Amino acid sequence: MNFYGIIMGLFFLFLTGIGHVIVIKGEYYFGTKIWPLFLFIGILCIIISLRTKSTILSGILGINAFVFLWAILELFQQKNRVKKGWFPKNNKRK
Repeated sequence: MNFYGIIMGLFFLFLTGIGHVIVIKGEYYFGTKIWPLFLFIGILCIIISLRTKSTILSGILGINAFVFLWAILELFQQKNRVKKGWFPKNNKRK
């Protein structure tokens, strides 16, 4: 029996959920100016994924890379959701 697919699916679900929280909290505390950090983490995870010999670890890093790259788009969409009043605005942030 091959459990790679199940393991990848579980990590995909977990990392996507964490990605949503990171986007919401990141926009609240830092605004959209943290998108270069998401880009850096995404590219770094792609590079490490390509150089890793472990199939599972490579897959997990690849999933994480694209979660962070997708988070860049979500970060700007989160800014619009805050403007619409769907999420709280951080008035302490400049």
